Amino acid sequence: MRVLVTGATGFLGGRLIRHLGARGLDAIGLGRDEARCRALQDAGFTIVRADLSRSVLHLAGVIGRVDAVVHCAALSAPWGRLAAFRAANVEGTRHALDLAEALGARRFVNISSPTVYFEMKDKIAVAETASLPRPINAYARTKAEAEQLVLARAKLGPVNLRPRGIYGAGEETLLPRLIAAARRGPLPLLRSSAAAIDLTHVDDVVTAIEAALSADPAVEGETFNISGGEMVPICDLVERVCSALSVPLRWKPVPFYPALLLARFAEMASLARPVPKEPLVTPYTLGLFAFRQSLDISKAQRRLGWQPRISLEHGLAMTLDRRRAP
Repeated sequence: MRVLVTGATGFLGGRLIRHLGARGLDAIGLGRDEARCRALQDAGFTIVRADLSRSVLHLAGVIGRVDAVVHCAALSAPWGRLAAFRAANVEGTRHALDLAEALGARRFVNISSPTVYFEMKDKIAVAETASLPRPINAYARTKAEAEQLVLARAKLGPVNLRPRGIYGAGEETLLPRLIAAARRGPLPLLRSSAAAIDLTHVDDVVTAIEAALSADPAVEGETFNISGGEMVPICDLVERVCSALSVPLRWKPVPFYPALLLARFAEMASLARPVPKEPLVTPYTLGLFAFRQSLDISKAQRRLGWQPRISLEHGLAMTLDRRRAP
């Protein structure tokens, strides 16, 4: 199998292309980061620098025919202007689909996000059949739009995956943001510390992608939730991480709805600035600290034959050991 991986210079894409290469597949990468492109080239991969916010059909001759495309490239953030997310996540997906058609791909695996389900309330064991609420932010809105673009290209054998909270050694968003927030000062203790979430180790996401690539045609046009299958209280998660890294941790009880009002005001004020700057707290991140969120992964287990293999305890240990290393 010959596979093109978009976003190959990102956390998930980089892990995936190395895994596919180790499995003997011919993996080609598309990425933007020059230094990381060079590192992958030095490791023996064919890497093409490209910005998917623009058409990349001119690269078809350079890349050659492929059997499948895994679309990992995206702008992933809890905050930002809609135009930036639309360029990266909607137009970027459209251009990746166009390229996949030009390359003759017969399977297109799109990495989406369960942020599309998020609401300011507890949502336990959410299944793929759940109606999507009004998007919580521009990221959720554009990922939902991108999913529909993918499913509309039936001849590409499309599959959407929604992995929750990807973490692991080298991840630069989830745990680093958490650690930075703890260092800044007290973290909000909301709704009597009721919040909980399920996370996914990056290696489990990689095996889910591998399962989607090799699955029979019956999965085409389907969307699958992916997670580690364990829901952990947010307070417990934060305390484990901060303790392992010797980061001082303080909690401050905060009433949720007044805090949410302030966060929404801060977000609007930040976006109105000529040069936007991310506020310290966004409505989405506040919601993560307030509500219980988990996914039903039984469909992926049943239809893809996939199972999460890395427990949260083991995954955190591997991740935090790497962060402690000199």
